[in-house]
Amino acid sequence: MPYILSFMKPSKSQCKYLRSKGHDLKPIILVGGSGLTTNVFRELDGALEHHELLKVRVRVGDRDKRDALLDKLLERSAATLVQRTGNVALLYRKAKKPKLMLSKTS
Repeated sequence: MPYILSFMKPSKSQCKYLRSKGHDLKPIILVGGSGLTTNVFRELDGALEHHELLKVRVRVGDRDKRDALLDKLLERSAATLVQRTGNVALLYRKAKKPKLMLSKTS
């Protein structure tokens, strides 16, 4: 079941802050040849609720397939793509009990 959350996309300054926080993170979710399974979505939802900010590594054959999988991950998890570099994406979703405090200014 998709996680429904009404969250606006972070501003440029908030994205910059999130990128700085995510710089040293290691990928928690790895998507490989098996693609997107129910277990991947379950782990992603749990990890986003616990960490709010995490890296996902998508290892598939070509760019189009990688981008399609990433789009599906974002849609299903209601997360925001903060940054994507190659096969690694930095995702953010505000938790019910937030750990990261984003400034309200843009």
